[in-house]
Amino acid sequence: MIPDISDALGADIKTGTRPSGTFLLNHDNNTVGGAADGIRALEQAVFMMLSTKRYEWLIHSWNYGSEILSLIGRDMHYCIPEAERMIREALLTDDRITEVKDFAFDAQKNRLRVTFTVVSVYGELPAETEVTL
Repeated sequence: MIPDISDALGADIKTGTRPSGTFLLNHDNNTVGGAADGIRALEQAVFMMLSTKRYEWLIHSWNYGSEILSLIGRDMHYCIPEAERMIREALLTDDRITEVKDFAFDAQKNRLRVTFTVVSVYGELPAETEVTL
C-alpha cells in the first residue's frame, strides 16, 4: 500500500495542489471571520493576488502577486495591453484558474479600470481591478 502524501492542510505534496478552503476576509471592517471554499475562496484569492505587489514581500513566492502598480506614470496606450498581460500572468499561477478572458477597459484621465472573467474549475467569476495612473 502506498501512503497518501499530503500535509495537515490538505495540500497534495506530490502535485503541489493547494487546498481551496480559507478564512474569510471582511474588507469593510478589516476583520477575519468565517471560512470560504470553492468559488468564494477563489474570488478572495483573485482579489488578494491582484492587491499584492509582486516581489515586495518575502513571505510570498516570486510567482505570487501582480506588477500592475508598475503602470503608474505610464502612457495609457502602453498601460492597456500591459494591464491585460499582467493580470493574466498573475492569475494563471493558481492551478484552480484555467483562463482569464473578456477583458474590458475603462480608461479615464488618470485611472484605468479593468473588468474581466476568470474561468476556473468551479465556474466563471467576474472580476475587476483599478489602477490610478
